[in-house]
Amino acid sequence: MGIKDRFCPKCGRPTQDEGVCNQCRSEGTRWFSCDQKVWCTQCPSCGALKQGNTWSDTNQERSEISLDLARSAVHIHPDVKKGSIGIRIDDVSANRSRVIISLKGVLYDKPVQATCETEIAWQKEQCDRCNRISGNYYEGVVQVRAHDRIPSPYEVQMAAGLAHDVEESLQSGGERLSFISDVNIIRDGLDIIVGSQHIGLLIARRITAELGGRFSTHPKLIGERDGQQLYRITYSVRLPKYQKRDVIRFKKHYGEVIQADSRNLRVFDFSEGSIKVIAGREVERLVGSARTAEDAMVAFSSGDTIGVIDPLTFATHECIAWRGHGVRAGQHIRILRDGDHIVVLR
Repeated sequence: MGIKDRFCPKCGRPTQDEGVCNQCRSEGTRWFSCDQKVWCTQCPSCGALKQGNTWSDTNQERSEISLDLARSAVHIHPDVKKGSIGIRIDDVSANRSRVIISLKGVLYDKPVQATCETEIAWQKEQCDRCNRISGNYYEGVVQVRAHDRIPSPYEVQMAAGLAHDVEESLQSGGERLSFISDVNIIRDGLDIIVGSQHIGLLIARRITAELGGRFSTHPKLIGERDGQQLYRITYSVRLPKYQKRDVIRFKKHYGEVIQADSRNLRVFDFSEGSIKVIAGREVERLVGSARTAEDAMVAFSSGDTIGVIDPLTFATHECIAWRGHGVRAGQHIRILRDGDHIVVLR
């Protein structure tokens, strides 16, 4: 042992660095702490978790939540390397779980290990969203109606599906209070009750973008909160008189509606095989919908004329197909009936 060798001032053992040795540093360092109890507040209705004053949705089971809570109860010194945690959870009751935690690691090149115990207290509290839903709280109504007609079952189903798509997107993005509390199908259309004005606006925009038409907003003052006026808004959606895939007669032609608004229609003209924009007033009558078209077989094809076998009478009718149709004998096509006339769809 030389005069230049370094010694630990605490225990006298040789050390490579100045100051106390790793053994003394390890023994003198409190390398972990464990909270005696952790709390978990969960909504009994939807399973959301509360952290502070904030609620968040979760798909975790109680066993997964227990592991996360147990880990949060342990605080390990930052100098501990190669740390590992073993967790054993025993459910003492519905509201209490006992957790035994085994800790291992390396502190200043010295292995360390310990065991600690904590308790999880499970609390039930109705979340902000479920509290509003159960209290029939809402901030708006999206009313889906149609111009001069009753919305079709397809439109009603589509509008409801689009509304739920918007809700799912907002919920996934963290807007917990943007919810749909009820969907009522009535004789004149559909009423969608919404929990926030934001979701109401997005639903109205989505429905008109997909099904056509337009919407207007009608706010109603319902009171005040913290000095601010509170409004409940009705989003009045008006679907166009003619909907997408309707087959109409106009100017002695037949066509399928591609897009419609309150004034004009984009139509595929069966006579010319092209897309036209016509005014709503030019429509002579509604023939039907391409969604309910019948299937028929082609007996022969000559230019724009094809022979269609009537699926009801099996008689062959000569019909005019759209220009450039490319239909050949033996193929199947879709048809609609306009009285005694058969309309060949594209």
